[in-house]
Amino acid sequence: MEKQEIIHVGKHVLDMEADAVKKLSAELGDDFYNAVQMLFKTKGRVIVTGMGKSGHIGKKIAATLASVGTPAFFVHPAEASHGDLGMFTTDDTILALSNSGESKELADVIAYSRRFGIPMICMVGNRESTLAKASDLILCYPPFEEACSFGMAPTTSTTLSLALGDALAMTLLEMKGFSREQYKVRHPGGKLGAMLLKAKELMVKGDDMPIVKINTPMSDALIEMTAKSLGCVGITDDAGDLVGIITDGDLRRHMSMNMLSQTAGDVMTSHPKTVTGDLLAAEAVRMMNDQKITTLFVVEGQHPVGVLHLHRCLQAGVV
Repeated sequence: MEKQEIIHVGKHVLDMEADAVKKLSAELGDDFYNAVQMLFKTKGRVIVTGMGKSGHIGKKIAATLASVGTPAFFVHPAEASHGDLGMFTTDDTILALSNSGESKELADVIAYSRRFGIPMICMVGNRESTLAKASDLILCYPPFEEACSFGMAPTTSTTLSLALGDALAMTLLEMKGFSREQYKVRHPGGKLGAMLLKAKELMVKGDDMPIVKINTPMSDALIEMTAKSLGCVGITDDAGDLVGIITDGDLRRHMSMNMLSQTAGDVMTSHPKTVTGDLLAAEAVRMMNDQKITTLFVVEGQHPVGVLHLHRCLQAGVV
């Protein structure tokens, strides 16, 4: 295939799938509302199931739901037939995915849900299918064509189910008032966890924080600054409030034979940039980059409670 032919095929697939999602969005109505209400009122877990490509999408939907405040997990329909039906309870809600609605592997899940009165929502491409007729609520895709050249490989159908799953999860997030802090608790590792860290979680505090009084001789201020190895020392007044900072840059600007005879107050930069402990570390890094500095004092009111260093943020993966 020539270059333009390759690009044309790629665009054709994306256009087909995008058009199908737009049509799904335009037709979203009572069925979606009722499904969200059912999931919102679920006392137990949302059990997602599906076979083949639908199963792969189902795993992602379950993971997304769980990560944003709706307890959920995926059960493979074949494993369900060999004991995993024991995971289902009457407090749960089943979310079953099958484009055709005729996946024979779902038969035992359907029978079990009907026998024990477990509510079931289906995502299907055929409202008259076996799965749809057995379900309490039907989320049916609008008419579409698979994006492959022979119209069979799951492409558009899986995109529709993935997008619809995201719509359910994000709507539930809004209804439950799920917060950024709750999201962080569920994502303690990796890039997401790092980006949600707060300044107070990365700051140096206590005895490791470089602090001297405003009338401290510069010789003693330098010892404190060197001992704490943060490239700065905070200056406080008699009330313990932060009134200034001395950095490596301040030392270079005041370098003279009589600097050691001065006090910290003589050399400091007044009104240093500060942040609160609840500020996201990522925002603090942006501030440091904008101001071309490497440290920020963390304060409560005007009282210093810690020092946030750029290198410490970078080591934690905050960029």
